[in-house]
Amino acid sequence: MAPDEAVVGCTGELVVGTRGAGGPGEVLVRVRGGTETFIAYSDEPLARGATVLVVDSLGHRQVSVMAWGDPLLGDVGGAR
Repeated sequence: MAPDEAVVGCTGELVVGTRGAGGPGEVLVRVRGGTETFIAYSDEPLARGATVLVVDSLGHRQVSVMAWGDPLLGDVGGAR
């Protein structure tokens, strides 16, 4: 399956935390006027509820994410 470029640059919330090299989590992403879930990989572990930015689409509904927050508020990667 081809990468889904529409999701790159979108933000989402982890519904299952990632474990870095230990394994993926799951992210709910705001895309195409709604929300969709994807398997989420990250370089470092990220907690459930963390806001993330999709940085790459790996195909087959899998994405790479990084911690994200509103840079104007200084809230980078904060869990709710």
